[in-house]
Parts: sequence; C-alpha cells; structure tokens
Amino acid sequence: MVPTGSSTACGQTIPGGDAEEGSVDQRADQRVDEEGYDGTPVAALRRIAFLLERGRADSYKVKAYRRAASSILALDPDDVAARAAAGTLTELSGVGASTARVIAQAAAGRMPEKLAEVEAEYGGPQTADGAGTALRARLRGDLHSHSDWSDGGSPIEEMAMTAIELGHDYLVLTDHSPRLKVARGLSAERLARQLDVVAAVNEHLAGAGFRLLRGIEVDILDDGSLDQTDEMLGRLDVRVASVHSKLAMDPDPLTRRMIAAVRNPFTNVLGHCTGRLVTGSRGVRKESRFDARAVFEACAEEGVAVEINSRPERRDPPTRLLELARDIGCLFSIDSDAHAPGQLDYPLLGCERAEAAGIDADRIVNTWPGERLLEWATP
Repeated sequence: MVPTGSSTACGQTIPGGDAEEGSVDQRADQRVDEEGYDGTPVAALRRIAFLLERGRADSYKVKAYRRAASSILALDPDDVAARAAAGTLTELSGVGASTARVIAQAAAGRMPEKLAEVEAEYGGPQTADGAGTALRARLRGDLHSHSDWSDGGSPIEEMAMTAIELGHDYLVLTDHSPRLKVARGLSAERLARQLDVVAAVNEHLAGAGFRLLRGIEVDILDDGSLDQTDEMLGRLDVRVASVHSKLAMDPDPLTRRMIAAVRNPFTNVLGHCTGRLVTGSRGVRKESRFDARAVFEACAEEGVAVEINSRPERRDPPTRLLELARDIGCLFSIDSDAHAPGQLDYPLLGCERAEAAGIDADRIVNTWPGERLLEWATP
C-alpha cells in the first residue's frame, strides 16, 4: 500500500494522445489511501468516487466527485478553507452544490456526511468472514483493465495510481480492439499512440515499484482470429482474448472459434469465457454454449490462462467450469475487468471463488513477479 504523502507522479499532461485520451492533472502527494480517508477535501472526494465505482453507481455521479477533486487539487488548503467559509466554492469549475458541501465539511475537519453515507453503503467487506483475503494478499497485479481511451471512465494515470494504492506491482491496460465500436475500440494507430502514453506514465511513476504494462482485450473474431494486427500484438506485454459478438452461436463453431484463438501464439488469457451476466443494469445473459473441456484442454496445452473475471455481474466462469479447468490443469488469472478506479478492488471476489475451488496460488499467473509474468506472456 502506498501511504498518503508519497510522491511518485507529477501534475503534468501526458503526451501522446488527444485531449480526451491523454490529459491528467493528478498529484501523487494528494492521493487518498483507498482503504481509508486522510481528512483532506481531495481525499474525501476521491474516496467517495472510489466507493461509488466499487458499488457500480451511475458514472455521472462518480464523475462529479472526480471533477471536483481535480478542480481543487492545485489550490492551497487555506484558499479552499476561505472559499468554503465565504460560500464561493461553486464558483470553481467542476464544483457543484453537493461536492462543495463535501469540500466544506472536510475543510472544517469534519467527516463529510456524503462520505459517511457512501462508506455505510459500499465500504464494508466484500466477502464474508474474510474469504479470499489470503489469496488476495498474494496477487501482484491485475491483467484486465480499461481506461477512457475505450469504454472506461478514467484517464490512464488515474487507473495506474489507484493500482499502486491498492498494492499492485503491475497493472495491464487492456482497452478494447477496433471491431468493438460500441466500446470505442482502438485502431492500430490509436493503440500505437496509447503505448506512448503508457511509457510516459511509467516515467512519471518511476520509483514507485510499479509498472503499467501494455495490453489489449482483443476480440475473438468469427473465424477465431484476433482483432488486431500481428505487428501491434507483438508490441504488447499481455493480451486478453475475449468473445464479444455472436455469443449465442451454435456450440460446435463457437468451440472451434475459441480453440483457434487459444492456439494463437499471441493469446495469453482467455477472457470471461462464457460471456454470462448474472445480475446488473444490463440484465441477465445466459452462458454461451461450447465444449468447455476441449477449450480448456487447449488452454492447458498452450499455457493460456483462464480468466476468473471478478466483476460481480459476471462471476465467470461458473463454478462447475472453474472446477473443470482446475482439474484439467489450466493456469488462471484473477482479474478485475475494471472500467473505473474503484473497480480495481474487485479481485477479492475472484479470490474468494478461487479459494473455494481449491486452486493453488502458483497456478494463478498474477501471483507471479512481473519478470516471470512477462516471460510467460512473451510469444
């Protein structure tokens, strides 16, 4: 855990992207420890946003708190307190009535009412009786995350900084591939620009004992090929291959499609293999039907990890398939599939399921040190 007060990044514009894709203005010395609250207005706003994200609240609510945090980030604390006393906080860009109330209460040394409310609703343990916590402590990183370059809600550096605060040694940035237009999938050209941003973020975070890894969640196309050029796939550190289209196709062609992707030398992780949704705002979606034994045997033969997707609405694969993959001898990756910083806290849910299934920690690739992970992931 990175304690509040450490300094590993600077408030600069990250080069290499469009304004919507590369600009961040965060200071590591004002970060909040995501397991607590350090009393500052910025920390209060970020903690509220983090917990709302973990609870999958509407994104517009979350963004209001992150915008307000960014707005007051560069202000002197005395200036913030003076504005709070004068009732002029809402004159600042990005600060509304509700966020001004949080700022004023924190500046006065009080626990903001909104923070107390959100802590009560979303801040409790995610699992019962500490289930999954021992395995969670062994995770070194997360192999599946998204930024606002595709369908995530936050800039790349904010995702990286939160990963540091959660104790990760590495985070793989896996924005979507071009075919998934609804998620603003990255063309080869945009992905190349993103790699420059990743390099800049790593430079800014030098000394934090952390590395942001270059990755992709690449669509498995109808014929089993991957939705990105081999040249770009070869420039990445880790590649998660997932089915996002024609999830209800007949079992035989879907099985062939998945096996072809698993046998592609660039594939490292098979993402959310059944595509199911068990709860949430998108409703319920049945599992895709395929020959799981054949697919998992291919994963075991090729050294491809089966993802244990920790999103509460996915919980993929279901228990019977998780146990089948265990018995076949597959590797696993316990991932958040985070689309916002607070969702990077999801892997505890996957760890609970892995512990219940009796999966040995050394078969979970993100318990490995970064060097071992990268050696495994190299085609």
